[in-house]
Formats: sequence, C-alpha cells, structure tokens
Amino acid sequence: MRRFPKLSHKEFNIFKKLDTPGKIQGFVNRIPINFERDGETCRSPLSTLRQKKAHCMEGALLAAAMLWYHGEEPLLMDLKTTNKDMDHAVALFRRGNRWGAISKTNHAVLRYRDAVYKTPRELAMSYFNEYFLDNGVKTLRSHSAPFSLLRYGEAWLTSEKDLWDVNDALDYSRHFPVAKNTSRFLRLADQIEIKAGKLVEWKKKS
Repeated sequence: MRRFPKLSHKEFNIFKKLDTPGKIQGFVNRIPINFERDGETCRSPLSTLRQKKAHCMEGALLAAAMLWYHGEEPLLMDLKTTNKDMDHAVALFRRGNRWGAISKTNHAVLRYRDAVYKTPRELAMSYFNEYFLDNGVKTLRSHSAPFSLLRYGEAWLTSEKDLWDVNDALDYSRHFPVAKNTSRFLRLADQIEIKAGKLVEWKKKS
C-alpha cells in the first residue's frame, strides 16, 4: 500500500497522537459541526483542520487521512437513504478480521462503531434501525462497498478546493440494497427513539 506522504503542514502534527480509531473518533467529535451557512462544502482534511468545523463527509475524510497516517488504508462507506432524508458517510477501519467505523454526526445516533462486525455489510446494517425521520419512518436503503481514497494520490489531503470529485465518485460507486422490497413492512421508530434522535451535540446559532 502507498505510504502516507511526507507533508510539511503543521496542522497534520496532531495525527501523531491520534494513533487509534477511538482517539480519532474523540478528536472528530470535538470539532464543531459545519452547518454550511455560506453554501455546501466538501473540504479536504487540511481545510477542515484550518476551518475547525466539519460535517459527516468532511469528518470521514479527516478520519480516513488519520488512519492512513498510521498505516491503514483510507476507506469510506456511503450510507444512502430515501430522497426524504440525507445520506451519511463514515470512515472504515479493521481490527483483525472485524470492521468498525468512525463517524462525524451532530446527533445521538449514527455514531462510532467498534470493530466487531464480520463484513462491511454487517456494519452498515447496524445503522438501519437508527436511521429514521422525525415521523419514525426508517430511511436507510443502501450502502457502498468500501471506497478507497488511495486512487486520489495525496492531493485530496491538502486541496484548497472542495473535493466534489471524491464526493460524487463515492455517491455513484457500487451500492448494495439493505431494504429491497421490504420498506412497506417496516415498523416506525418508537417515540422515545425519535426524541433521542433529536439530541444534538452542537446547536445551530441564529
């Protein structure tokens, strides 16, 4: 596997300390949410560190960069929903033959996954019952195969431009259905789940 490049940007010095998925998740959690007040963004890891805010895709890219720094392949997974909800992206990692995920989210759900899942699909399915609208309707419909960022060389780490090419490639990559022909049989989330789902870590200031 291609080694993490030698970069002189001081912002990447923090990577040295973040040498486990748990530490990376803790760091990503502490970054305020990017509410995209000035328009949609898909910032590189360097830009995210400089701007000090991130949404799920930006958090996943940053986490993947940190995993790569410590010798692991930088992998993403896309969780695709109905058109009434928003997709989610996570960074994947492995421990032995088990899969886990690092996730940037503002809510009490769709968060970190310990490496206890046999396959990426099994991991993706662990998000199914947490993924619902305020009316309780469950919306997760497919997940991507592990998506390697190695194909983009090192430019994605430091780009000053938004990484829409990476975002779009992930979005259009091969996906696997999780609720094919079964959506009409799905039970609504309970009211206490809906209430918990509205908890946020970072409040949007008016």
